[in-house]
Amino acid sequence: MIDPSRVPVIDVLEAGRRLADVPGAHGAPGTADAGLSPLLVDVREPNEFAEVRAEGAVLVPLSTLMLRYRELPQDRSLLMICRSGARSGQATAYLLANGWTDVVNVAGGTLAWELAGLPVRRGEPAPGEGDLPG
Repeated sequence: MIDPSRVPVIDVLEAGRRLADVPGAHGAPGTADAGLSPLLVDVREPNEFAEVRAEGAVLVPLSTLMLRYRELPQDRSLLMICRSGARSGQATAYLLANGWTDVVNVAGGTLAWELAGLPVRRGEPAPGEGDLPG
């Protein structure tokens, strides 16, 4: 396993820029445009995700990552996020150790995301919100 302190890290502003600057970044899941954009993967638990989440994030809780990591695409950049950056650092290390190459940890997590004024959603997710693209 890769030491989580040695994983690639970006700050929330860089993550927001990467998500916004890619052509097709706002494409619907399952469309050609959706494959061009990085995927923001939230590894917190569903109750935390319902409280507040970065807009557009998909939910793959760290508690299920070892069972579900193969569902994550290897052909697009993954931006891993949690509450503060610790759990997403573990998830990033796990994916890098298991063959993923384009994965970064979002430092500061959802707390820093919201403090930076980046878009968030609150409350129970709408049907399909947070699901991995099919």
